[in-house]
Amino acid sequence: MEHLEKGQQIEVDEQKWVYDSSYDHRGQTPLRASTGSWKASLFIIGIEFAERISYFGIATSLIIYLTKVIHQDVKTSAKSAYQWIGVTTLMPLIGGVLADAYLGRFTTVLLSSTIYLMGLILLTMSSMIPSLKPCASKELCLKPRKIHEIAFFIAIYLISVGTGGHKPCLESFGADQFDDDHPEERKKKMSFFNWWNAALCAGLVLGSTLIVYVQDHVGWGEADIILTMIMGSCIVIFVIGRPFYRYRKPGSPLKPMLQVCVAAFNKRNLPYPSDPNELHEESRSEKAHERLLCHTEALKFLDKAAIIEEHEDISGKKQEDPWRLSTVTKVEEMKLLLNMIPIWLTSLAFGICVAQSTTFFIKQGALMNRRITHRFTLPPASIYSLAAFGMIILVAVYDRILIPLLRRITRTERGINILQRIGIGMVFSAIAMIVSAIVEKKRLTTAQNDPSHGSATMSVFWLAPQFILLGIADGFALVGLQEYFYDQVPDSMRSLGIALYLSVIGAGNFLSSFLITIVDHVTTKTSKKSWFGKDLNSSRLDKFYMFLAAITAANLCVYVFVASRYSYKNVQKKSVVGVADCYDGDQGHGTRA
Repeated sequence: MEHLEKGQQIEVDEQKWVYDSSYDHRGQTPLRASTGSWKASLFIIGIEFAERISYFGIATSLIIYLTKVIHQDVKTSAKSAYQWIGVTTLMPLIGGVLADAYLGRFTTVLLSSTIYLMGLILLTMSSMIPSLKPCASKELCLKPRKIHEIAFFIAIYLISVGTGGHKPCLESFGADQFDDDHPEERKKKMSFFNWWNAALCAGLVLGSTLIVYVQDHVGWGEADIILTMIMGSCIVIFVIGRPFYRYRKPGSPLKPMLQVCVAAFNKRNLPYPSDPNELHEESRSEKAHERLLCHTEALKFLDKAAIIEEHEDISGKKQEDPWRLSTVTKVEEMKLLLNMIPIWLTSLAFGICVAQSTTFFIKQGALMNRRITHRFTLPPASIYSLAAFGMIILVAVYDRILIPLLRRITRTERGINILQRIGIGMVFSAIAMIVSAIVEKKRLTTAQNDPSHGSATMSVFWLAPQFILLGIADGFALVGLQEYFYDQVPDSMRSLGIALYLSVIGAGNFLSSFLITIVDHVTTKTSKKSWFGKDLNSSRLDKFYMFLAAITAANLCVYVFVASRYSYKNVQKKSVVGVADCYDGDQGHGTRA
């Protein structure tokens, strides 16, 4: 009876307090009712919304700015845009490490948002201050002044640096507001990633419509002023939410991984124990607020790091040397990172497909009929908002209709596992490339049949299917990649995990730039005419899109093979009576490993 009362007291305490290694703004154990969950994450989603307005207001019109103001040709402007987006989405790898190891997520977000704001201020100055403007006069300007180019590129790369700390930390900080060991909060966390992306897309829509409209019809400087004001206001709102957040202490996430490798190498000649339970693990009482992982059979050579040698005394107060002896949890975390490499590599083809939507797709739209009414012409970059609408619709339908239905069918918490969701997105990206090739072929035929008007007689909404298909692909694959890299990395590396997801898009942009160089060289050498001419009407983007579709289809086969053999994170489940068992972190807490 006394034991039962004790168990009930623990359960009541866990309903009132959050015991997941987080702390509140006073450094104390968080009170569940007044911290975290949606009440905190809404502040975090707010600053993400503002940042996405700024990012897509710049990214979707960047190729237009580079060709109209900087006067780069199509091939050079596409490479410049790919490189900027690539740097912007690879910088989070640095920001993620700094946040996890040293600064913490809240501090990193605040610092990086300030740098982001500085970039927006300089961008505004480059368009508004006479000495920094592209040209001294308002007359036809065929080449911008060097000082403007320098100020412009410093500004956008300051934004890249700001994004480096902002993106990986903000999303993981938002997900940290939900307790994995609390059933209701765990379900809310699954919805968080869906609605996070819905807010992201809402920012995308405003950035690629309202901001782009101001750029096109009022001025680039006026649009930059709006972006600066929005970002500054949302930084203030983010700080106001400080009392509601749950925080986590930073600690070096990579050092334990290195210790596992060193310990495993030093003990490489030791025999495996007959029973995995003989491997070293800290007791639950010693790590009451941390999640321990179950032993798996994969990559067994790393298990030797957890073998206890006869001379190693782990009893009493003596601390074992982590360079000689690791815990099962640390070994399993190392396995998680190694298992992620094939998934990351096979996701790059999807990143290449996504890269086309902010470069060549936009440039195609600039050559087509964008007139909506006699008085209103759609800015080229605004067509990108259709991808956001596709993603918003998919996320809403997926979260409210598909997931409840799939849960009843599969009897798992997620409905379908994360890698299945990513794979479905890859299928849609391949279809989008095929549709893009068909539409571009028609546009080229229209331009050839009417040289005086080119493809200006063809409605820009012919591009709608490929944008919407890529939006649906994003709703499956991008959201899935976010959840995968947050959920499957070690708990201490979640900012770096989000950075790894973003690096898929960054690497995809760099690979796109590399592919353009290779394809340009090969087609010029073999057929004497490059697929990339001085303008789109002298190029063969339709063939390039089919080439990307073939790459994506071939990559999908490899991805299915890798994903079918993937083992998800196995976490020891807390129990009131003190018995730990395991559950598959992807399939849900109802499924035992």
